[in-house]
Amino acid sequence: MKNWNKKPVSRELTKELHEKYGVDALTASILIRRGVTTGEDIQYFLEDDKRFLHNPFEFSNMEDAVDRILQAKDEGEKVLIFGDRDVDGVTSTTVLYECFTALGIDTQWRLPGGNDAYGLNKQTIDEFAADYGTLIVTVDCGISNTEEVAYAASLGIDVIVLDHHNPPEVLPSPAIIVDAKCEDAGYPFPDISGCAVAFKTTSALRFALSELYKQEICLLSVRPVNEAYTISCLKVQNLVQKDLLEETIIPGTVPISKTRLVEFLRGQQIFVWDGELTSKMLSAVFGNGVEFNLMDIRPEIAKLIPSVASLSLVRLKTLSKIARYNPAKATEIEGFYNLFVTYMNKQLAAQFPQNAQAEERELQLVSLAALADVMPLKNENRIFLHHGLAAINAGKVRAGLMELMSHQGMLGKRITSTDLSWSIIPVLNAAGRLGQPELAAQLFMEENPSKRDELAAKILSLNEQRKQLGTESFGYAMENAEKSLATHAGKLCVVIDERIHRGISGLVAGKLVGQYNVPALVATVVDDTVIGSMRSCRGYDVTRFLNKMDALFLNHGGHNSAAGFSLKKERLSEFTHELELLAPTIELEADKSETIDVDAELPPPYLKSDILNVVDKFEPYGEENRPLTFMSQSLKIVDAQLMGKTERMHLKLTLDCGETKWPALFWGEGERLGRDFAKGDYVDVLYEINRNLFNGVETPQMVLKDVRKTTERRQ
Repeated sequence: MKNWNKKPVSRELTKELHEKYGVDALTASILIRRGVTTGEDIQYFLEDDKRFLHNPFEFSNMEDAVDRILQAKDEGEKVLIFGDRDVDGVTSTTVLYECFTALGIDTQWRLPGGNDAYGLNKQTIDEFAADYGTLIVTVDCGISNTEEVAYAASLGIDVIVLDHHNPPEVLPSPAIIVDAKCEDAGYPFPDISGCAVAFKTTSALRFALSELYKQEICLLSVRPVNEAYTISCLKVQNLVQKDLLEETIIPGTVPISKTRLVEFLRGQQIFVWDGELTSKMLSAVFGNGVEFNLMDIRPEIAKLIPSVASLSLVRLKTLSKIARYNPAKATEIEGFYNLFVTYMNKQLAAQFPQNAQAEERELQLVSLAALADVMPLKNENRIFLHHGLAAINAGKVRAGLMELMSHQGMLGKRITSTDLSWSIIPVLNAAGRLGQPELAAQLFMEENPSKRDELAAKILSLNEQRKQLGTESFGYAMENAEKSLATHAGKLCVVIDERIHRGISGLVAGKLVGQYNVPALVATVVDDTVIGSMRSCRGYDVTRFLNKMDALFLNHGGHNSAAGFSLKKERLSEFTHELELLAPTIELEADKSETIDVDAELPPPYLKSDILNVVDKFEPYGEENRPLTFMSQSLKIVDAQLMGKTERMHLKLTLDCGETKWPALFWGEGERLGRDFAKGDYVDVLYEINRNLFNGVETPQMVLKDVRKTTERRQ
């Protein structure tokens, strides 16, 4: 029997979220139950403006990467983009290739095909060197290619690593590394996809073409504090805050030469809001003999944002959305900075309108990558998905994706993250799994629509082959899976079988995790190499587990929940011995598979079509943001029908919710009708809410997760 877990919610906290962020009580209670209670987290559920994305120059090495790429452009160098075979690698490669070629850079790309190992390899480096290439940019790989990067350097080839995988103890050198998971990365959010890192790089490259690139600007504000004045100076470069100085001075007590202001402001371009008032206050502090070279930017900002023309900085800080979610930023200088960034973004958008169109295409690929690589749908990943899905649903589907969606019958329908996860991503991944990732990349890059259509058909055919291989491979895995659990202390499932296709090992490992609720490792043998994948569950870090056997591998790496590896066949017995020794050390979180967390209880009056507004508010759904689960009690079953012809029949119930009658689907639970409940019974239900599209008409429906016969009716 499943445990229904509805956490208590504090009325005080519900009221606080309502007052601070204007959310209704139902939304506030859902946020609280999901542990989303800080403004910094809440903003990504309530806002979708790209202004809430992190600046790409927050990567400590982004400026170096941009400079090296622009050097290649200016000097006519040959550049190679090297990616990975999965959806993240294909989309990363596409995003970077389209940007580089638009900039006029002589660019070629390559993905590992056939039985090629993961990551950059020496053969590719040799071939590129023979073609007089001088710069390799790895995307969605490279962070573990220490030997290969050093080899490239020995041939006079520079390497930029754009990656998002967990870094090894020793980083590749010499290389410019942009990976949010590196300790000194500087980036505030580590869990973005490789394609998102590529997108950040293209955004930075476009910014670098503006006059603002590397230009240091100082924003200055003065505010009276009792008998003194506080002077705030904020240095900004590439729209990133670099340094802040604040001095509070009583007029006439300290000459400016004795303050830190002189050195801080030396050689700076100083922008102020309301130059006349600022000059008066500075004169009051230091006397009329001291002159500041100030530029009043308010008139320029007012041209693009007329609504702020007459507002003071005090008023502006209260209107800042960013400050609303981050109280530490509710200062005048922060309000000035936020307005300045918004203004510059608008100015750049007007100056380079083509960039917005490019971003629209790119964010659709970033969305696919975030879902395919199971990135947590929090922080800026939510904004990526919001914009990617918005473009798709506005009919602005990018080339390649359009053809694939057409073949899948998805055009003209409202597309969600779930639709992409189920109908698009497995198809794209099939090309890489069967050794032909270049087909997926060509699908996105091809300019001829008829050729894209042919490529889409080929990829769909490969997906059918992938399904068949998956079924066969899982059958092989199950022959020894149960036995392996006993060998590995019941904490790890290990299957090593030459009959399993290398491209399917990750899928099979994922299925074994679902079967046994423990981490699973699946490997096969290709020529003289063992190649495998590991998948996790219950909070276990599989990358750290593989690191314990580092000396055995040719290469390995990945994320906390999914990783890959390869080793020489001659070391297989050592490997299996190590697995048996290490398996007992695996520590798993408590098994919660029989517990269903309830987001909110909905009384019948709430069960109207407008409840979809709440469901939509929490879109997109995915990793760390599962679909909302509601509970309702004492609903009468007014109709019940069995559906399907399979062994496990489905149920379609109609539930009386007062003003409305709700259709409710209960997949695979047909046997419970007549046994646990019947037509006319009152039941308590756990369910998700989605849309049913029939004859072009959308209606809300429940998808049941559990049903219990009501024991005590509510009147």
